[in-house]
Amino acid sequence: MTVLPPLPDLILEPLVRAALIEDLGSNGDITTRTVIPAGTRSGASIRARDAGVASGMQVAALAFRLVDPDLRLEVLIADGTPFDAGDVLARIEGDAAAILSAERVALNLAGRLSGIATMTAAFVDQTRGTRARITCTRKTTPGLRLVEKQAVLHGGGFNHRISLSDAILIKDNHIAAAGGIRPVLQAVKARASHMLRVEIEVDRLDQLAEVLDEGGAHVVLLDNMDSDTLRQAVSMAQGQVVLEASGNMRLARIAQVAATGVDYISVGALTHSVQVLDLGLDF
Repeated sequence: MTVLPPLPDLILEPLVRAALIEDLGSNGDITTRTVIPAGTRSGASIRARDAGVASGMQVAALAFRLVDPDLRLEVLIADGTPFDAGDVLARIEGDAAAILSAERVALNLAGRLSGIATMTAAFVDQTRGTRARITCTRKTTPGLRLVEKQAVLHGGGFNHRISLSDAILIKDNHIAAAGGIRPVLQAVKARASHMLRVEIEVDRLDQLAEVLDEGGAHVVLLDNMDSDTLRQAVSMAQGQVVLEASGNMRLARIAQVAATGVDYISVGALTHSVQVLDLGLDF
């Protein structure tokens, strides 16, 4: 179970509000306004159709409160907590029209984020007994990066950069444009703040040797290497740098990659190819 302090609603409100505005459109929920008598009060439950790990309950609750601050919502299974199919994650009471108008946005967010947390937990489980940590990437849904990164944490994973401004990550295109590994690392040593972490991508062992010889990097991203090559990279580095394995990291391969001795395994699929968890709202 990975229970984290909640993010401030002040940070989350803009993305939840934007989703509600998109869904309500220019004329609001005309179905509910047409068929539900004003003042009708009801209770409803968010129930899991599948087992998983909860994430997005905070943003789901915020969606209901933004539509109607008077709704009473009780979260029964907190973000970061495993649950079984059939479990009730939250209960809502109050104006029926408000509940119905917020339903789809709340379920869309909670279902996607719980899917990310659940998938992350499955990957983390494959690293048991090793030093390897599962981390996400910046391959996130535009506008939802913050909550998707939080969902990875709820699943027991770790975050890579949140944005381009967090750290220096020198990719293959940077190396090609700058003229090689040594020029980019020399530029980093000459210009970068001492407060910034520096990572550089390599896809061959001779490139790793060049990085180790030149210095200036804290982390080396080992891109699209097979497991035998990853083991050789770990042996070459001898703890001088943090090693991150990346590329084609399917669930079936993770245990083997973790056993090579790398420090991190980055998995873009955690956010770009996740299956939404099936959650429903029942009156």
